[in-house]
Amino acid sequence: MNADAAHSFYATDATGHNINPQSLRFAPPNRKSQIPNSQFPIPNSQFPIPNSQFPIPKKMSLSLTDLLSLTCNSLLGNPLRSALTTVGVFMGVAAVSATLQVGNISRAVIAEKLAKRSAPQAYVGPDWDPVSFESLQLRLEDLEFLKQRLTKARAISSLDWAGATDTIFQGQKGNPFMMAVTQDFWVTSGKQLVAGRFFTPADFANYRPVVILDKFIADRLFKSTNPIGQRIYVNSRPYIVVGIVPTNTNREQEPQGQLFIPMSVYNSLTGSREIGSLLIRPHTIQDIEQVGNQAKKLLEQRFPGKKFYVGNNIEEILAQQQTLEMVSRSLLAVGMISLLVGGVGIANITIASVAERTREIGLRRAIGATQQEVMLQFILEAVLLSLFGGIAAIVTVHVLTVFVADTFKLPYKFDSGTAVLALGSALLVGVGAGFLPARKASQLDPVKALRSD
Repeated sequence: MNADAAHSFYATDATGHNINPQSLRFAPPNRKSQIPNSQFPIPNSQFPIPNSQFPIPKKMSLSLTDLLSLTCNSLLGNPLRSALTTVGVFMGVAAVSATLQVGNISRAVIAEKLAKRSAPQAYVGPDWDPVSFESLQLRLEDLEFLKQRLTKARAISSLDWAGATDTIFQGQKGNPFMMAVTQDFWVTSGKQLVAGRFFTPADFANYRPVVILDKFIADRLFKSTNPIGQRIYVNSRPYIVVGIVPTNTNREQEPQGQLFIPMSVYNSLTGSREIGSLLIRPHTIQDIEQVGNQAKKLLEQRFPGKKFYVGNNIEEILAQQQTLEMVSRSLLAVGMISLLVGGVGIANITIASVAERTREIGLRRAIGATQQEVMLQFILEAVLLSLFGGIAAIVTVHVLTVFVADTFKLPYKFDSGTAVLALGSALLVGVGAGFLPARKASQLDPVKALRSD
């Protein structure tokens, strides 16, 4: 080898001295290199790498329309499973909606029955003594005694039945029943005026011979004449008509008519201070039994050894209401169980869908789909299934309820609040059932998901 070749064989440092490769090859591992990095500069200008040729991938972002389209395509990809899940939701929402409709109709029926009767009231009076054939006579002082102690009573009055009367107006005759009442009778009875006025405190205090007729006897006596201010004769005594009230209808017998006079006037005619039985109207229907029992207990304390009866005019209606409420609660429990079963179906289909589409999830995650987008897709699938099944159930129940109500003459009116409640419960169950599987799908490792079978 000549000198030039030998010179070219060896590398030189910056000072021109040769570097023996053997010294580099057999150098100890912990020996620092004798060649400083600055002696082999590699300027960036010699190896340009433009960023525009290698862009950094950005995260993909799906619009709501694309996400909805992707969700629908996924559900339509397995129509049988989607349909069966929708049927499960349909049954649950139908049971809940039907239960709520039963409750609405039952409350409407109870309201109609209450409207056909006088105001809800409890009545209390002394029992008849079978030995002495006598009963205790209550007086106005006893009424005031109860009025001061019954805090849940809206009003307390008394009613004393005076029997049938001979009533005459200019040759027209009738035989209405006479009722002597105290001042708050119109509140406890709930009667409304057709014409005229109720009794005033001055009527009671001044013993005025005034009378209020029901519409049946007023029409019979006066025909087309205005009865207000007219003088009639009741058992040969003159009275001035001051008011007209509606007639209480009774399907079992024809109406005979009623007339009402102030209790003070009736007591002055009979010479007795008895006021008959007591009528108590509570603030709420729920308090009617409690008010009646409390009044009975107070009177028994006031009159030791005496017995009193107690009752109310809506006892059978309250019993029906309690029965219907119990049935409604039972049906609601069944409906909620059915709805939960539908929710289990949604959870199952979401779990199966995640297992079947693991590679698809991995691919979407690999190309930039976010965890939120993956989770939102599966939750949206659960929402759509719940929405379709819920709407179908509400429409079906409404149509059937209209048919049943028309057939059996039941009061029914579509309640949007009931529909919203039933549909909202379906959506809540659907989202709750699909949340955990959807969250699990969003947390899959893209690499492991792509490698799965």
